[in-house]
Order: sequence, then structure tokens, then C-alpha cells
Amino acid sequence: MDKTIKIGYKNRLFINRQTDNGFYLCSEDLQEVLMPNGYITPDMKIGDEVEVFVYTDSEDRKVAVTTMPKAMVDEFGYFEVVDLSPHGAFVNWGLPKDLFVPKSMQKIPFKVGMKMVLRVCIDEQTDRIVGNHKYTKYLSKSTKGLEKNQQVKFIVYKRTDLGYKVIVNDLYDALLFHSDVFENIKVGDIKVGYIKSIREDGKVDIALKPVGQASVDNDTKKVLDILAQNGGKMNFTYKSSPEDIKETFGLSRKAYKKALTSLIDCKQIKLNDDNIELI
Repeated sequence: MDKTIKIGYKNRLFINRQTDNGFYLCSEDLQEVLMPNGYITPDMKIGDEVEVFVYTDSEDRKVAVTTMPKAMVDEFGYFEVVDLSPHGAFVNWGLPKDLFVPKSMQKIPFKVGMKMVLRVCIDEQTDRIVGNHKYTKYLSKSTKGLEKNQQVKFIVYKRTDLGYKVIVNDLYDALLFHSDVFENIKVGDIKVGYIKSIREDGKVDIALKPVGQASVDNDTKKVLDILAQNGGKMNFTYKSSPEDIKETFGLSRKAYKKALTSLIDCKQIKLNDDNIELI
């Protein structure tokens, strides 16, 4: 159970009492927040611990919900603009009350229907949860805490001639080169990747799979899984086209051939004249 109630974050609180409006949840320091009746399930009872997201409703009252938003405070998400006001815009973040993006936090004027990568923040002036399109200042200039082949989470925020600009672990700016992409990628995608390199100038490159032997192991597992999903036999060989390999296995032809060789050497698959099959 959390010591105190944190607005904009996931909280673990216990059910303290029930009213006509819902359950009042409590933290260790005995702060309370209402969880409305609409989020109560039949199995919940006084004394239970529940996991909730806490934010403020349209009247700035704290409220707890069991539904989680697309992104919480200090996280990045991809949101669609659903409404405008004289002071800013509202985006859908998966909760009944839309997320407000003040005009001062928009890089460009927002329009209904636009989709944007935003950082969810607490507005220092109002203490309200807001979306911020001017998020560069929140990205770390230090790469401390990152190392080669480390698994990371990233969100794609821009496509360039070199590849895709991404934000790693909600903190670091990085680049995913086109040459390292063997599946469909688009702005707004949230995926798991690996640190490919950390350059002397501090710039970070990532890949969709690990480097070296770890990469081969990852690729062989992918080939085995897809073979199993297709009855243990598929019309693929070393000579299959790069396009077919990419579409079916999400691998480059080079990575696919390495995986096949490894699996054949380990006697996990058999290579026939016009197909491969599990042993």
C-alpha cells in the first residue's frame, strides 16, 4: 500500500469506507480519495487493497479509477485531439475527462483530429495534469544508466531520412535506423528494443533486436515459434526472397539465414528441398 496518494500515478490503496457515491480509498497516511460506484466490482469489500489511477475530475476534485490512461505523469503517449478551447486543446487519453494541453505547451496550433506524441506532466502553475508537446527539456542529456544490448521501451515520435526518432524509457532521445527495421513502424508506436550503440557525442542508436549472439538466439526463437504456429512445416529455404522473409518472420535475409543455420546445427529443424520443418 502506498504511503500517500499521488495524483497522476498508479496507486495501491485500501478500501476504507462506503458511501452512496462509492468507496473511499485510503493511503497509509490516511489521506482519502473517492472511487465512484461505476468502478466498483461485486468482489470488492472494505479492507481490500486496490490498484487505481488518481486524477482530478472536471471540478478539480481528486478521484480514483481502475481504468489506466494511455500514459501517466512523467510518461510519453500518443494522443488524438478531440476538442479545442480558447486556452488550449483536449486529447483523448482513455479516461472520462480528456487531457488538457495548454496553448503555451503546443509546438504548433492543434486541430481536432491531429495525433500527437505528448509528455504527461503536472503544470507547476495550476498543479493540474496536462499534456506537453514541448517535451525536449524533459529529455536527459546524459546517457548514464544505458548500456549496449540493454532492453528498453521506446515510443516513435518522428520519421526522418535516416530512420525513426524515438524516446527511450521516457527519458532519452534516440534513433532507430531504417536498416534495422524489418517490420511495420509508425509514429506513435510503443515497442521494446535494444541499445545498439552509445556514440562519443552522447547520441543513442537502438535496434529492434539484440546485437551478437543474443540476436541470433532471439531470431531462432522467432523462427521456431512461427514454424510451430504453422503446423511445423513451411515452404521456406535459404533461397526464399527477402520480401517473403521480412513479411513472414520480420527478419532480414541475413538474420534469417543465420537463424536457420543455428537451428539446423542444433538439430531443431530439418531443411528439405522446398521447405523447412520441425524435428
